[in-house]
Amino acid sequence: MTGGQKNNPLHGITLQQIVTDLEAEYGWQELGRRINIRCFQSDPSIKSSLKFLRKTPWAREKVEQLWILLQERKTVWKTPE
Repeated sequence: MTGGQKNNPLHGITLQQIVTDLEAEYGWQELGRRINIRCFQSDPSIKSSLKFLRKTPWAREKVEQLWILLQERKTVWKTPE
């Protein structure tokens, strides 16, 4: 089955990269407002967030979906060359 991941926007992207991208785009305060989980609201860090998200599938899914929306927004607003 070649190209099985062709339509998966998360293929090849690590959870660490997702959290790093979201924190850079929104900052911890806004990220904690958008996704109501304590690891983004109380003494947030990449390390603590990764630890929580790896153990909590529902939270990881929310983070991944926000990242996908961010990538779609960047694609829509990208200026043509």
